[in-house]
Amino acid sequence: MDEIRTRAYEIFQARHGGPGSALGDWQKAEASASAGAPKADAPKPDAAKKDASKGVQTPVDTGTIQEALAKFHSSLEHGLSQEEAASRLKKDGPNAIEEKRISPLKRFLTFLWGPIPWMIEIAAVLSAVVRHWEDFVIIFFMLALNAVVGFWEEFKADNEIEALKKNLALHSRVLRDGKWSDVEAKTLVSGDIVMVKLGNVIPADLKLVDGDYLSIDQSALTGESLPVDKKKNDVAYSGSIVRMGQMNGLVVATGMNTLFGRTARLVESVKTVSHFQKAVIKIGNFLILITLGLVALILTVALYRGDPLVETLLFALILTVAAIPVALPAVLSVTMAVGASVLARMKAIVSRLVAIEEMAGMDILCADKTGTLTKNELKLGKPVVFKAGNDQDLILGAALASRREGGDGIDEAVLKGLSDQSVLKTYQITHFTPFDPVSKRTEAEAKHDNAAFKVSKGAPQVILDLIHPDSATRAKAEGQVNELAAKGYRTLGVARTDTQGKWEFLGLLSLSDPPRDDSASTIATARNMGLQVRMVTGDNLAIAREVSLELKLGPNIAVAGDLFPDGKADDSDKLDAADGYAQVFPEHKFKIVKALQAGGHIVGMTGDGVNDAPALKRADCGIAVSGATDAARAASDLVLTATGLSVITAAISEARKIFERMNSYAIYRISETIRVLLFMTLAIVVFNFYPVTAVMIVLIAVLNDFPIMMIAYDNTIVAPRPVRWDMERVLTVSSVLGVMGVISAFGLFWIAERYFQLPRPVIQSLIFLKLLVAGHLTIYITRSVGTFWQRPWPNWRLVVACETTQVIGTLAAVYGWGMTPLGWKYALLVWAYALVWFFINDMVKVEVYRLMHLGTASHQRHLARVNASLHPAPAVK
Repeated sequence: MDEIRTRAYEIFQARHGGPGSALGDWQKAEASASAGAPKADAPKPDAAKKDASKGVQTPVDTGTIQEALAKFHSSLEHGLSQEEAASRLKKDGPNAIEEKRISPLKRFLTFLWGPIPWMIEIAAVLSAVVRHWEDFVIIFFMLALNAVVGFWEEFKADNEIEALKKNLALHSRVLRDGKWSDVEAKTLVSGDIVMVKLGNVIPADLKLVDGDYLSIDQSALTGESLPVDKKKNDVAYSGSIVRMGQMNGLVVATGMNTLFGRTARLVESVKTVSHFQKAVIKIGNFLILITLGLVALILTVALYRGDPLVETLLFALILTVAAIPVALPAVLSVTMAVGASVLARMKAIVSRLVAIEEMAGMDILCADKTGTLTKNELKLGKPVVFKAGNDQDLILGAALASRREGGDGIDEAVLKGLSDQSVLKTYQITHFTPFDPVSKRTEAEAKHDNAAFKVSKGAPQVILDLIHPDSATRAKAEGQVNELAAKGYRTLGVARTDTQGKWEFLGLLSLSDPPRDDSASTIATARNMGLQVRMVTGDNLAIAREVSLELKLGPNIAVAGDLFPDGKADDSDKLDAADGYAQVFPEHKFKIVKALQAGGHIVGMTGDGVNDAPALKRADCGIAVSGATDAARAASDLVLTATGLSVITAAISEARKIFERMNSYAIYRISETIRVLLFMTLAIVVFNFYPVTAVMIVLIAVLNDFPIMMIAYDNTIVAPRPVRWDMERVLTVSSVLGVMGVISAFGLFWIAERYFQLPRPVIQSLIFLKLLVAGHLTIYITRSVGTFWQRPWPNWRLVVACETTQVIGTLAAVYGWGMTPLGWKYALLVWAYALVWFFINDMVKVEVYRLMHLGTASHQRHLARVNASLHPAPAVK
């Protein structure tokens, strides 16, 4: 979506921002204007900023507010009826950007198109040219089978991803039949009345019809660096983000008819490659280079000896196909999709599949205090009364300055504090100004018994500045605030005007957000996983330290402003050594993440607000916590639908499992390529003998694909520390196993020829079965650092796939399907020989790891921890 937005902006400029246009002039003046303009994160409601979207035509001429309401047969009081909305949805289609879809047939044909399929197809043609019809039929069948397997696995992966995307659907608050309700944004239709507020993504093109103002970030469309103010009768465009304010809007265009939708028609999705995918692709390239080098040597020697050109070329092509990792893309997509599906069941939805790799290597998690470490369930403490008559009078003043239908946590806590909520019905609210980051307070104009007055609640300092109390009152109030803050309480100041319209300080309300019951234990678990948890909060130092100590994070809390005195990190050691960061503003979060990344860390960041979006985007793994705003979710890689940190640690564990599976696959794939290619090359060059036929190579390649796919489901250990690609380790282990495979293959060749004196066609069948059986057994060896019988044992899917394909290969060799029949006697001999070498190779692997300082003792300790997690000890009562 980010690439779509970027390209959409470029097209928008081309269409609406040419030389001399308002947009073009704005872009030219932007640098100088931004120097003296208000900060982007704190615009003033009355600031007159140029709007680059002015003059852009909507799909329909909306006219005035009343004309627009009449045109769409809607009203501010009732909106549309449910029946009318359903009818329009059926007629106009969903409010969504159309995605380019590839038909199943076209997708299937893509598996028959490309360098590797071309090689197989050329091999089939060459078989027909030399009239090897048996080879032709088998190669053609294997080509089709390989395409079907790849298509089916990718089709399943896409379905998994689509199912996950449904859980990420944006929601909107809409007025229908006179009642406000939350619906999926894709069900909005023209004529709906929609409420948008701080943090919302504008779900459709809206004509603003009710409310004071909005400040929106429409950089996705116009590239403006500053938010733009909107008022009644203005149009807010789909995809923009509300930075301040709250208004109601009339939907005038949906889906592809919105400005963003019309622009996105010309946009093609751009695919990005993660670090994880790059590493695996490098492995693939390494294998291709080895393959091409050895195949070139075989061709040179064969041509020098005068072997038939077409048959030699056919064999070389098929050998190349067998050695190159044909299943690499399918293994990647299946493994990631399966992992994402598991994470979804844990209430963690992956919005970017490749972020799973970042989670596996993440070593620092910057966790929001509120809602992640704490319950995010604000409760009122003991009120501190000043001018109010009693506690309930103070709470009543705050309740009148609260919005009942807004869903704000502070408002809900205040309203719940009223002993009799029916008293609110005796008051009439004539105007309400919601909270915004600039004013830091709410204000309501109310009437009661024909008397008009104002009430306000907000940050104590702001309320005190509003009232201008005497020094004694200010000192007393500030002392109470500090005392409550030291105990971990947030405070609200409450004020009300008297009969002369003068503000009076009613008192202070204390609010607490206690830590979640599982936070301390989850943090301990995270630390055992090698993950540092840093608390990030906007609260003052006293509150942050109190919560940090309660969670056993540590007392070393750094004040964000002190870390960045001149906009740059002042002391990187102090930043890195802190247990948490207090008094953090949105721009600080971005700088904290950037500074930690500069120190070599892979950083995760949790957030929930629109102002968290830059930091979430900057982090290696941005995590939107439960209840996050649309903007935060759109910027995140992982979206949590359950509260607390335990979901994150579970997701990291799963990510590390996925990494281990891919590491296992890499070692297996490289060792198999070395084993088969080096053996074939030496046999042809030294002994002038083709140990297997072209058909056998294709059969081995296809039978290998099935168990490889099941690696995505395999049981594996969870690394005790963040994981990184160690290419030296991967290449060393795979090379040793590959060479051992070559030695064992030549051993069987020597026994068959010198001891049993078998004819060459039978030896070829013997070698085929050995390569197949030993290759599948290698999967069991590469899946762990220790001996193969240690836990965790292979998943049943992997075992079934391996043993089924081994049985098929054995039957093919015994009964001569495309080869000389081997018979059960020699087939069982091959199995016994392969099993002996299986034990030898496994012992050699363990020794290699030991020599590489991944010693048996440390591995045993790690396995002990794994076993303890698999079989936890009973709780001591």
